[in-house]
Amino acid sequence: MVEVDVQTVSIAVASASVVAGVIYYALQLRHQTRIRKTDLLTRLYSTSANNEYMDAFWKVMNLQVKDYQDYAKQYGPLSKTDSPMNRAFLAIVSQYELVGVLLYRKLIDLVTVYDVWGSTPIMLFEKIKPVVLGLRKEIEPGAFVGFEYLCVELKRKEPQLKKMLNEALGEIHFSGVA
Repeated sequence: MVEVDVQTVSIAVASASVVAGVIYYALQLRHQTRIRKTDLLTRLYSTSANNEYMDAFWKVMNLQVKDYQDYAKQYGPLSKTDSPMNRAFLAIVSQYELVGVLLYRKLIDLVTVYDVWGSTPIMLFEKIKPVVLGLRKEIEPGAFVGFEYLCVELKRKEPQLKKMLNEALGEIHFSGVA
């Protein structure tokens, strides 16, 4: 028969307590990281939830240019002219640039980005791609690479992201909707 003394039991209890504490701390750390990422994305999104931003967004989406040279002829070069179109262009594109950089640095996650913006960044980037490519060629080789990274990742994972969003929405029961 195995005898267990009080000292052995207390060592086992203390060890189990340390392990439980480490597990609890790891779970809390993970939870806090998720909260910080969500808070960051929420603050980013709140900057786009106003009339000024929406006006700028629609200006850019309705842009009718072939390439950067055409853009520069109509509105002036992005690097020098302070035209309303340049301000609108830079306001919108800079926000998605920031989202792309934060995504690349793993400070936000792609699932939440898709849940918030869907494929809007892809549509926007396709619209302005000739301007961005010309800007890279003529002025700044690294212009808006974060925005492009965001779009590449969204395109790459869009089927999975769409499925996840549909599953999440299927779990929500809307009142008054059949």
